[in-house]
Amino acid sequence: MKFAFLADPLDQFKIYKDTTFSMMAEAARRGHEVYAFQQKDMAFEGDRVTANVARITMTGDPDEWYRADPAASVSLDMFDAVLVRKDPPFNMEYIYLTYLLEIAEKQGARVFNRPEAIRSHNEKLSIAQFPQFTSPTLVTSDAKRLKAFHAEHKDVILKPLDGMGGTGIFRVREDGMNLGSIIETLTFNGVHSIMAQRYIPDIVKGDKRVLLIGGQVVPYCLARIPQGGEVRGNLAAGGLGVAQPISERDREIGETLAPILFGRGLLLVGLDVIGDKLTEINVTSPTCFQEITQQTGFNVPGMFIDTLEKQ
Repeated sequence: MKFAFLADPLDQFKIYKDTTFSMMAEAARRGHEVYAFQQKDMAFEGDRVTANVARITMTGDPDEWYRADPAASVSLDMFDAVLVRKDPPFNMEYIYLTYLLEIAEKQGARVFNRPEAIRSHNEKLSIAQFPQFTSPTLVTSDAKRLKAFHAEHKDVILKPLDGMGGTGIFRVREDGMNLGSIIETLTFNGVHSIMAQRYIPDIVKGDKRVLLIGGQVVPYCLARIPQGGEVRGNLAAGGLGVAQPISERDREIGETLAPILFGRGLLLVGLDVIGDKLTEINVTSPTCFQEITQQTGFNVPGMFIDTLEKQ
């Protein structure tokens, strides 16, 4: 099969932990052809969505891990699968990307995750569809509402709706220190909506990444444990990743959401769970394959490529 990965620049990958790299390596190990391109390589020209796509050869060298053939402009429907692995920010350029991929789908391309589904599932706000699993949450740009939420819950997390890797996340305790300034900064003085959530003390045990693949729950999660006084467990913010079997509550959340999200066109989803509460639904480029595989021996890339082959 021919798999094309829409990703960020390959020379920026940290291959010891990169999930897209692990997907590519597993696909190549099975004899599939691996291709790569970036958003800037795409175009709608004539009546087709095309991209300048390069075939990739995995070298096995950790320093120069791939060789790329000269790129050629091709229609995306020539591939057995196009895998969307571009990191946020989820800005208007990302929206335009989903529009182009949606046109490509209509021309026969098989895109995972489906572009309409990516566009429809804001990674922060989508949890509102499953309130039975969430901590008290408010989404607004109104400073009065945000201050009232803090007054009610005393200890809260404030974060933007379009961040990644823990950027822009603030904890405000009962004393309300800098609450007004944080609200002004995150909302751009009332212009942008943000999310407020009641603080979950179980964050000290880790922000768990629970993976859903093809409507099935991966039996292990990665608990990303905050370090050095941080409130954020994100690996990009210095969190320590500890793989562990999923809990009964993790499984309950995962098994409830997995068939619903898979039915909407989301082949791969990364749920964020703190304690027993769902905090995010990641659909753009979920990670943690390698950490779970290395620590538990469960082959997450293998499960993913198995599922992709069946699709």
